[in-house]
Amino acid sequence: MVEVGAVRIQVSVVTTKGQLVIPARLRRRFGIKKGTTVTFLEDGGRIIMQPVTPEFIRGLRGSLKKEPSALAILLEARKRERDLSGAAKQGTPR
Repeated sequence: MVEVGAVRIQVSVVTTKGQLVIPARLRRRFGIKKGTTVTFLEDGGRIIMQPVTPEFIRGLRGSLKKEPSALAILLEARKRERDLSGAAKQGTPR
């Protein structure tokens, strides 16, 4: 871990399979456990990773007043993810 001012920087290396280890301190702090879904947001030249935990979902309640609701968006994203992982397990092209 490197500290630059008030920012803590932790480094991890991407494997040949595109996998990345999230440091234990960050997993504990953000409630990331085996099976936790994460979302990735492109923001200019940065990638922002957001774990989709029950706390995160509770924090979204009421944030989108119009349809579709945040819950509907998250449920649809999870359904697409399950469909893709099911197709990959069956060897079907995506």
